[in-house]
Amino acid sequence: MKKSAVLMFAVLFLGFAAFVSAQTVQSGTWSIGPSTPQYSLSKSTGERTMTVDIDFNEAFNSKPNVVLSVTQIDADKEFNQRYNVEAISVSRDGFTLKIRTWADSKIFSISGFWMAHAD
Repeated sequence: MKKSAVLMFAVLFLGFAAFVSAQTVQSGTWSIGPSTPQYSLSKSTGERTMTVDIDFNEAFNSKPNVVLSVTQIDADKEFNQRYNVEAISVSRDGFTLKIRTWADSKIFSISGFWMAHAD
């Protein structure tokens, strides 16, 4: 009987811990390229910016921290590869991903990974 109670408590605790951790961390991927409406990172020169709205599957209880990475970039080899990726307008429901290039850089496509976590 005592073993059953301990086992049941352990299962409930682990289930609760899994539920809580699922609510505090979310992740996904992002990608933009020529098929993205009004794609401009491969055209012209000077500063060019694209934004992508990312919605979380479930709203966080508080504003999360967002971590970004670039996992793929296709750029013109004749020019320097200049890019900046940042999360702006972070809220409990999502964020806006801002991708920027400048000067004569030409980015044909760029993809990455995001992770949001709340304290």
